[in-house]
Amino acid sequence: MSEFCAERAALRGDPMLGTAFPAARLLLVEQPGAWGTDAGLSGSRFGPLSGAVERAAHVSGMRVETIRPPGRSRSDGPLRWAVVDTRDGREGISWGTYESASELLSFVRSDHVPGPASAEPIFLVCTHGKHDPCCAMRGRPVAAALEAVRPGRVFECSHLGGDRFAANVLVLPGGLLYGQVPVDSVESLVTAAEDDEVLAPLLRGRIGLPSPAQAALAFAFEHLELRRRTSLSVIASTPIADGLATVRLRGPRGELEVDVEVDTVAADGLTCTNPRPNRYLRFRPLTVRAG
Repeated sequence: MSEFCAERAALRGDPMLGTAFPAARLLLVEQPGAWGTDAGLSGSRFGPLSGAVERAAHVSGMRVETIRPPGRSRSDGPLRWAVVDTRDGREGISWGTYESASELLSFVRSDHVPGPASAEPIFLVCTHGKHDPCCAMRGRPVAAALEAVRPGRVFECSHLGGDRFAANVLVLPGGLLYGQVPVDSVESLVTAAEDDEVLAPLLRGRIGLPSPAQAALAFAFEHLELRRRTSLSVIASTPIADGLATVRLRGPRGELEVDVEVDTVAADGLTCTNPRPNRYLRFRPLTVRAG
């Protein structure tokens, strides 16, 4: 058995659908120093106010992600932060700068987002090697390739979840999370993002949605041969009952329903740091029908 979780997942054919995280709003914090083992600021060299910033962001409904430019980290001048909203009709990124942790904390506690928000896509690539080696080994070449195509719009970021699907790339503000992204798919990914389209073969899901809804959405894009990201939206998702959830979607020709089967799959070594037997939830869309 391979010592790397991404290789194990690829050999098993682990499905990626429905594996994006549920937060729809993000606080991106440029932190060029060493990162801790978890997502966000805790354990990094941000300083003693890291916990306070994360708690304030959580109160405001935001997940914290640390970011830095690809390659060598810069050490001069103010650092950047951004508030990202991926919700339907509110998609946007608002940027600012901070020179001290206390200044950033004051901003987050104020819950005031300066405008105007930008819809220009940016690309976050997980390179969080301290959390999982696969993220660094597979993420850094993809980040470098993206930076070569769209300089200044690419950031290495902390843990996005799903280490075994590295390289993981989150496109914002659309909120589409892609996995197992190879370097030779970078140009296709950029083109899709800038045309506000979905690259279905690499899609893990859209952040901010329940897992069955993510799986249903991705399945419907491919089944109906739709590419435009805004062609489909989630209206509602039922709770999982007896291994099944039903997701209602809004499409170009009216409402749709997708049944999603949910089961538990046993697998060894879901992360590089934990090679022991484990399990994960698998989300399998079954049908698309008129709602």
